[in-house]
Amino acid sequence: MADQPVTPHAGPTLDGDGNLTYIGNDGRRYIVGLPPDIDEASVERVMTLLRGSSPLFQDIERLCHRWIQEVNSEELDQRAALVLLLTTLETALEDAYPENPSSD
Repeated sequence: MADQPVTPHAGPTLDGDGNLTYIGNDGRRYIVGLPPDIDEASVERVMTLLRGSSPLFQDIERLCHRWIQEVNSEELDQRAALVLLLTTLETALEDAYPENPSSD
């Protein structure tokens, strides 16, 4: 049975180590960001290429902006909508891309 999605209990904050973190409705602390073994310079180069030349990335970005505008309200400001979008996407995709894939 798949794990239930974790809803953020509060907005994200920076911890003492500079990590963006949030507390989930399960009471656990989650760290948002790149795993420590990923070279941030390489990721930035790839992101620059994607932003500049990939129609697919541009479509995804446009749809994200559209979603944020549609859910933006008095109860959910744009920043909170962004956090909700990213958290929901991560939860929806994490089973397909596990952190430690098993070797079946």
